[in-house]
Amino acid sequence: MSELLLIDDDQELCELLSSWLSQEGFQVQACHDGQSARKALAESAPAAVVLDVMLPDGSGLELLKQLRTDHPDLPVLMLSARGEPLDRILGLELGADDYLAKPCDPRELTARLRAVLRRSHPAAVSSQIELGDLTFSPARGVVTIDDQDFTLTVSEARLLEALLGQPGEPLEKQELAQLALGRKLTLYDRSLDMHVSNLRKKIGPHADGRPRIVALRSRGYYYAV
Repeated sequence: MSELLLIDDDQELCELLSSWLSQEGFQVQACHDGQSARKALAESAPAAVVLDVMLPDGSGLELLKQLRTDHPDLPVLMLSARGEPLDRILGLELGADDYLAKPCDPRELTARLRAVLRRSHPAAVSSQIELGDLTFSPARGVVTIDDQDFTLTVSEARLLEALLGQPGEPLEKQELAQLALGRKLTLYDRSLDMHVSNLRKKIGPHADGRPRIVALRSRGYYYAV
Protein backbone atom coordinates (compact mmCIF):
# COMPACT_ATOMS: atom_id res chain seq x y z
CA MET A 1 0.00 0.00 0.00
CA SER A 2 1.49 3.35 -1.08
CA GLU A 3 1.44 6.14 1.49
CA LEU A 4 0.45 9.56 0.15
CA LEU A 5 0.74 12.97 1.75
CA LEU A 6 -2.15 15.20 0.65
CA ILE A 7 -1.54 18.91 1.35
CA ASP A 8 -4.59 21.12 0.75
CA ASP A 9 -6.42 23.68 2.88
CA ASP A 10 -9.81 22.52 1.55
CA GLN A 11 -10.76 20.00 4.25
CA GLU A 12 -13.91 18.86 2.46
CA LEU A 13 -11.91 18.11 -0.69
CA CYS A 14 -9.27 16.31 1.38
CA GLU A 15 -11.94 14.08 2.90
CA LEU A 16 -13.39 13.33 -0.54
CA LEU A 17 -10.02 12.55 -2.13
CA SER A 18 -8.79 10.60 0.91
CA SER A 19 -11.91 8.43 0.84
CA TRP A 20 -11.57 7.78 -2.89
CA LEU A 21 -7.83 7.11 -2.79
CA SER A 22 -8.21 4.81 0.23
CA GLN A 23 -10.69 2.71 -1.77
CA GLU A 24 -8.08 2.59 -4.54
CA GLY A 25 -5.50 1.09 -2.18
CA PHE A 26 -3.62 4.18 -1.01
CA GLN A 27 -2.92 5.15 2.58
CA VAL A 28 -3.55 8.90 2.82
CA GLN A 29 -2.34 11.42 5.39
CA ALA A 30 -3.89 14.88 4.94
CA CYS A 31 -2.37 18.20 6.03
CA HIS A 32 -4.09 21.56 5.64
CA ASP A 33 -1.16 23.97 5.86
CA GLY A 34 2.56 24.14 5.17
CA GLN A 35 3.63 23.88 8.80
CA SER A 36 1.84 20.60 9.46
CA ALA A 37 3.04 19.28 6.09
CA ARG A 38 6.67 19.98 6.99
CA LYS A 39 6.17 18.20 10.31
CA ALA A 40 4.62 15.19 8.57
CA LEU A 41 7.49 15.01 6.08
CA ALA A 42 10.02 15.10 8.92
CA GLU A 43 8.28 12.18 10.64
CA SER A 44 7.46 9.91 7.70
CA ALA A 45 8.51 9.10 4.15
CA PRO A 46 5.49 9.12 1.81
CA ALA A 47 5.66 7.48 -1.59
CA ALA A 48 4.29 10.66 -3.19
CA VAL A 49 2.92 14.10 -2.36
CA VAL A 50 -0.19 15.83 -3.71
CA LEU A 51 0.29 19.55 -3.10
CA ASP A 52 -2.07 22.50 -3.57
CA VAL A 53 -0.61 25.77 -4.89
CA MET A 54 -2.53 27.91 -2.37
CA LEU A 55 -1.95 27.26 1.35
CA PRO A 56 -3.15 29.40 4.29
CA ASP A 57 0.35 29.94 5.68
CA GLY A 58 2.30 30.40 2.47
CA SER A 59 2.67 29.34 -1.13
CA GLY A 60 2.59 25.72 -2.15
CA LEU A 61 5.23 26.63 -4.72
CA GLU A 62 7.60 27.68 -1.92
CA LEU A 63 6.95 24.36 -0.19
CA LEU A 64 7.63 22.59 -3.49
CA LYS A 65 10.96 24.41 -3.72
CA GLN A 66 11.89 23.13 -0.25
CA LEU A 67 10.70 19.63 -1.14
CA ARG A 68 12.97 19.57 -4.16
CA THR A 69 15.93 20.57 -1.99
CA ASP A 70 15.23 18.14 0.86
CA HIS A 71 13.63 15.28 -1.10
CA PRO A 72 14.76 15.64 -4.76
CA ASP A 73 13.44 12.24 -5.87
CA LEU A 74 10.06 12.38 -4.09
CA PRO A 75 7.21 12.36 -6.65
CA VAL A 76 5.08 15.53 -6.37
CA LEU A 77 1.77 16.20 -8.12
CA MET A 78 0.53 19.80 -7.93
CA LEU A 79 -3.09 20.95 -7.69
CA SER A 80 -4.42 24.45 -8.40
CA ALA A 81 -7.93 25.85 -8.18
CA ARG A 82 -6.97 28.74 -10.41
CA GLY A 83 -5.81 26.62 -13.30
CA GLU A 84 -3.64 29.47 -14.56
CA PRO A 85 -1.01 28.52 -17.15
CA LEU A 86 1.57 30.50 -15.14
CA ASP A 87 0.90 28.36 -12.04
CA ARG A 88 1.37 25.22 -14.12
CA ILE A 89 4.60 26.51 -15.68
CA LEU A 90 6.03 27.66 -12.33
CA GLY A 91 5.16 24.36 -10.69
CA LEU A 92 6.81 22.35 -13.45
CA GLU A 93 9.83 24.68 -13.50
CA LEU A 94 10.27 24.09 -9.76
CA GLY A 95 10.24 20.34 -10.31
CA ALA A 96 6.66 19.10 -9.94
CA ASP A 97 6.28 15.76 -11.71
CA ASP A 98 2.73 16.46 -12.84
CA TYR A 99 -0.04 19.04 -12.48
CA LEU A 100 -3.84 18.97 -12.28
CA ALA A 101 -6.34 21.83 -12.18
CA LYS A 102 -9.11 21.75 -9.55
CA PRO A 103 -11.77 20.58 -9.46
CA CYS A 104 -10.18 17.37 -10.66
CA ASP A 105 -11.74 14.00 -11.36
CA PRO A 106 -10.58 11.60 -8.58
CA ARG A 107 -10.18 8.92 -11.24
CA GLU A 108 -7.74 11.08 -13.20
CA LEU A 109 -5.84 11.94 -10.01
CA THR A 110 -5.57 8.23 -9.21
CA ALA A 111 -4.33 7.45 -12.72
CA ARG A 112 -1.74 10.25 -12.61
CA LEU A 113 -0.51 9.11 -9.18
CA ARG A 114 -0.16 5.51 -10.31
CA ALA A 115 1.73 6.65 -13.38
CA VAL A 116 4.21 8.74 -11.41
CA LEU A 117 4.68 5.94 -8.86
CA ARG A 118 5.36 3.43 -11.65
CA ARG A 119 7.98 5.79 -13.03
CA SER A 120 9.60 6.16 -9.62
CA HIS A 121 9.86 2.37 -9.21
CA PRO A 122 10.43 0.96 -12.70
CA ALA A 123 10.19 -2.81 -12.99
CA ALA A 124 13.54 -3.13 -14.72
CA VAL A 125 16.17 -0.49 -15.29
CA SER A 126 19.76 -0.51 -16.42
CA SER A 127 22.15 -0.47 -13.49
CA GLN A 128 24.16 2.26 -15.18
CA ILE A 129 24.30 4.06 -18.52
CA GLU A 130 27.56 5.58 -19.72
CA LEU A 131 27.80 7.91 -22.69
CA GLY A 132 30.83 10.15 -23.18
CA ASP A 133 31.46 12.14 -20.01
CA LEU A 134 28.01 11.30 -18.63
CA THR A 135 27.15 8.42 -16.32
CA PHE A 136 23.52 7.86 -15.36
CA SER A 137 22.02 5.55 -12.74
CA PRO A 138 18.29 5.20 -13.58
CA ALA A 139 17.59 3.36 -10.33
CA ARG A 140 19.03 6.21 -8.24
CA GLY A 141 18.02 9.03 -10.58
CA VAL A 142 21.55 10.44 -10.40
CA VAL A 143 23.66 11.80 -13.27
CA THR A 144 27.42 12.15 -12.87
CA ILE A 145 29.40 14.50 -15.11
CA ASP A 146 33.07 15.25 -14.38
CA ASP A 147 32.74 13.76 -10.88
CA GLN A 148 29.77 16.03 -10.08
CA ASP A 149 26.44 14.42 -9.17
CA PHE A 150 23.05 15.80 -10.19
CA THR A 151 19.91 14.35 -8.61
CA LEU A 152 16.92 14.25 -10.97
CA THR A 153 13.21 14.22 -10.27
CA VAL A 154 11.26 11.11 -11.25
CA SER A 155 10.09 12.66 -14.53
CA GLU A 156 13.53 14.01 -15.40
CA ALA A 157 15.11 10.61 -14.76
CA ARG A 158 12.64 8.76 -16.97
CA LEU A 159 13.04 11.44 -19.66
CA LEU A 160 16.83 11.13 -19.70
CA GLU A 161 16.63 7.34 -19.67
CA ALA A 162 14.42 7.45 -22.77
CA LEU A 163 16.74 9.86 -24.60
CA LEU A 164 19.87 7.89 -23.71
CA GLY A 165 18.15 4.72 -24.90
CA GLN A 166 18.67 5.85 -28.49
CA PRO A 167 21.29 8.62 -28.52
CA GLY A 168 21.36 10.77 -31.62
CA GLU A 169 17.94 9.52 -32.71
CA PRO A 170 14.89 11.81 -32.38
CA LEU A 171 11.97 10.81 -30.20
CA GLU A 172 8.56 12.29 -30.96
CA LYS A 173 6.99 14.35 -28.18
CA GLN A 174 4.05 12.01 -27.67
CA GLU A 175 6.36 9.00 -27.43
CA LEU A 176 8.60 10.81 -24.95
CA ALA A 177 5.60 11.92 -22.91
CA GLN A 178 4.36 8.34 -22.68
CA LEU A 179 7.80 7.12 -21.58
CA ALA A 180 8.62 10.00 -19.21
CA LEU A 181 5.22 11.10 -17.92
CA GLY A 182 3.20 7.93 -18.36
CA ARG A 183 0.53 9.72 -20.39
CA LYS A 184 -0.14 11.51 -23.66
CA LEU A 185 0.17 15.26 -24.00
CA THR A 186 -3.03 17.26 -24.28
CA LEU A 187 -3.55 20.35 -26.43
CA TYR A 188 -1.34 23.26 -25.27
CA ASP A 189 0.31 20.93 -22.71
CA ARG A 190 3.89 22.13 -22.18
CA SER A 191 4.75 19.83 -19.30
CA LEU A 192 7.22 17.77 -21.34
CA ASP A 193 8.98 20.93 -22.57
CA MET A 194 9.30 22.19 -18.98
CA HIS A 195 10.82 18.90 -17.81
CA VAL A 196 13.29 19.06 -20.72
CA SER A 197 14.17 22.64 -19.77
CA ASN A 198 14.79 21.62 -16.14
CA LEU A 199 16.91 18.65 -17.23
CA ARG A 200 19.00 20.85 -19.53
CA LYS A 201 19.68 23.28 -16.67
CA LYS A 202 20.84 20.46 -14.41
CA ILE A 203 23.16 18.58 -16.75
CA GLY A 204 24.34 21.53 -18.87
CA PRO A 205 25.87 21.37 -22.36
CA HIS A 206 28.73 19.24 -23.64
CA ALA A 207 32.26 20.40 -22.81
CA ASP A 208 32.51 22.01 -26.27
CA GLY A 209 29.35 24.03 -25.69
CA ARG A 210 26.99 21.91 -27.80
CA PRO A 211 23.61 21.22 -26.16
CA ARG A 212 23.20 17.69 -24.87
CA ILE A 213 19.46 17.69 -25.56
CA VAL A 214 18.44 19.06 -28.94
CA ALA A 215 14.91 20.11 -29.87
CA LEU A 216 13.36 19.43 -33.25
CA ARG A 217 10.80 22.18 -33.69
CA SER A 218 7.25 20.94 -33.04
CA ARG A 219 8.46 17.35 -33.27
CA GLY A 220 10.53 16.10 -30.37
CA TYR A 221 14.00 15.82 -28.85
CA TYR A 222 17.19 13.78 -29.04
CA TYR A 223 20.38 13.41 -26.99
CA ALA A 224 23.31 14.71 -29.05
CA VAL A 225 26.47 12.60 -29.15
